[in-house]
Amino acid sequence: MTGAERREQLIQIGRSLFAEKGFDGTSVEEIAAHASVSKPVVYEHFGGKEGIYAVVIDREMQRLLVLVTQALSATHARVKVERAALALLQYIEESSEGFRILVRDSHAASGTGTFASLISDIASQVEDVLADEFAGRGYDPKTAPMYAQMLVGMVALTGQWWLDVRKPSRETVAAHLVNLCWNGLSDLDPAPALTNASRGLVLAPPLPPGPVTDPKELSRQRKEQEKLWREAEKQREREAKEAEKLRREQEKIRAREARENEKLARARESEA
Repeated sequence: MTGAERREQLIQIGRSLFAEKGFDGTSVEEIAAHASVSKPVVYEHFGGKEGIYAVVIDREMQRLLVLVTQALSATHARVKVERAALALLQYIEESSEGFRILVRDSHAASGTGTFASLISDIASQVEDVLADEFAGRGYDPKTAPMYAQMLVGMVALTGQWWLDVRKPSRETVAAHLVNLCWNGLSDLDPAPALTNASRGLVLAPPLPPGPVTDPKELSRQRKEQEKLWREAEKQREREAKEAEKLRREQEKIRAREARENEKLARARESEA
């Protein structure tokens, strides 16, 4: 096993143990035993469990931030909200161990902050979106930071609840979240659903960690991933536009049929 492979092995073992037992409940001895190596090997690569923990936290935070950033790249405000909710729920579904680690306060030795700081980073991105939306609707954009904290906090707490129950489905939970934050309690939709632009969405995960260290190769992989995401997003937008066009055409047909039926009814009444 190469040095890079050993390092990755220790990170993955540490991640599983931290998710199960937390930082304080995990020891260097356990990490070494699971990797079938001696304690000095762990110290050689990371200087102790603090070093492994810092890498794990940083990776999980970056993964979630990448998903949320992708979600907020949508153009319509409601779609942004839908996709932000879906991004967090997708992360929880695909990286349950990572989310369990993040929702605990990060250990002071990690130097990487806490879940609260991560939520604050996401709220800062949402804040910019809300400020533009508020300005366009005549609301005070200065209140955007407060609303961003409310919105992100609601989604984050719901995610913590969903981590264990896993019912209903990811899309159903997202639809109900958007129902509350978009419509408010006074106008709740009894049967909420995501828009066509978000339904079935699976965000592209960040590059998986691995032994690749060549900066040029990493840059090439990132560019390729970004290209695939842009192409998928364009396809989704085209499908959403086509679905909206079909919906409008169907509404026109129904309206025309309603007028014709009304005309026939009046004609029958006049004949009678």
